[in-house]
Amino acid sequence: MTYAEIYRSGREALEAAGIGEAELDARLLLEAVCHTSRNDLLVHGDREITEEQEKQYQGWIALRASHIPLQHITGVQEFMGLEFLVNEDVLIPRQDTEILVEEVLRELTDGSSILDLCTGSGCILLSLLRFSNDCVGVGSDISEKALTIARKNADRLGLHAKFLCGDLFERVEGKYDFIVSNPPYIASGEIDGLMEEVRLHEPLSALDGHEDGLFFYRRIIKECGDYLKRGGSLYLEIGWDQGNAVKAMMEGAGFHEVRVTKDYAELDRVVSGVWF
Repeated sequence: MTYAEIYRSGREALEAAGIGEAELDARLLLEAVCHTSRNDLLVHGDREITEEQEKQYQGWIALRASHIPLQHITGVQEFMGLEFLVNEDVLIPRQDTEILVEEVLRELTDGSSILDLCTGSGCILLSLLRFSNDCVGVGSDISEKALTIARKNADRLGLHAKFLCGDLFERVEGKYDFIVSNPPYIASGEIDGLMEEVRLHEPLSALDGHEDGLFFYRRIIKECGDYLKRGGSLYLEIGWDQGNAVKAMMEGAGFHEVRVTKDYAELDRVVSGVWF
């Protein structure tokens, strides 16, 4: 079977299964199997693939057709131009979260100390360390399984970070120049309405923000003053409709220069402020 023929069969199988981005996912899975690029479909579509590649591809297509996330099949996800290991124990990094990293990088100075709460795969903290100089980073997460992935990602990227297993600040010591977090922020009642890929295959603990989705913001904002240096900054990723509420919380807690940053879709995505 040729490269183009098996791609078409994969695309059709995903379309039949109701996968929203069937064309893209079929191509990405084929590229992962054959270690090829986007151009191969256009330029080398008539080349034959091996029986082993055909078998692996068809197996992966079957998994994706059952709504298992593509990233769980390939085991990786790109974020900030870096490749991160992912599995069912961590939230898959999203492009929207790159807004949080980019906003922190605007203010991050060499040698800064960074605390990343709900670190998951470590993608936020490790990206900040990768694109800065001599910064030190600590990541905290309640899931030891998630931290296993974060440590592997640090090793793969050749970065040093300390990872702590605990509930938010539970095992954190010292004060930091920057505290960042993408905490669970989906209201419990909205979980059942999420895509099957998210609802059934990503960790509930990384999604559920309790009754109104603001539970973890209240805790972080209330407790972070003990862990921020004077003049330090707090950066929080938020849901599209939470900007005003989280901004009001931070201002009420004594933060200055509180601002809401929008994402590429012009939706509120990050709230940040300075602690004095």
